[in-house]
Amino acid sequence: MFRTFLIVAAASAVIALSPTAFAQQTNGTAAEAKAMLEHAIVAVKENKANAIDMFNKGAGGFLDRDLYVFCSNLDNGKIVAIGNPNAKQLLGQDARTLKDATGKVFGLELFAGEHEPEGQITEVSYMFPKPGADKTPVPKISLVTRAGDLGCGVGYYKQ
Repeated sequence: MFRTFLIVAAASAVIALSPTAFAQQTNGTAAEAKAMLEHAIVAVKENKANAIDMFNKGAGGFLDRDLYVFCSNLDNGKIVAIGNPNAKQLLGQDARTLKDATGKVFGLELFAGEHEPEGQITEVSYMFPKPGADKTPVPKISLVTRAGDLGCGVGYYKQ
């Protein structure tokens, strides 16, 4: 009986201490991206200038693993916020001109989705580098919507 107990206890310890038990999820999910987008819309409506600053800094919970907020002006497409440290060079550019590594002009799709009625969320698929050291483009789906006079989005990576 004692031997059985030791075997069960040892097996339980091995399972509980295995790397997969401690592995943290490194990719954000579609549901988490949508929740962040909804939080971003509230922040923009409360204080647009402060929200843009938080998005750009990744502060206030607007940078979580590979999830981050990006926004552009609805009138001219100028990118005013992007939380991805690998994409800061896009600030000030016209979002409509964005192309991915395959040549897809995804910026036009983002811009069109941002012009849908407020509250409607549009999905746009393209290739884009994750935040972090590796700048290799990977499949991404961004959820975009209107937030006042801004179009904002949060994307999640498919890996």
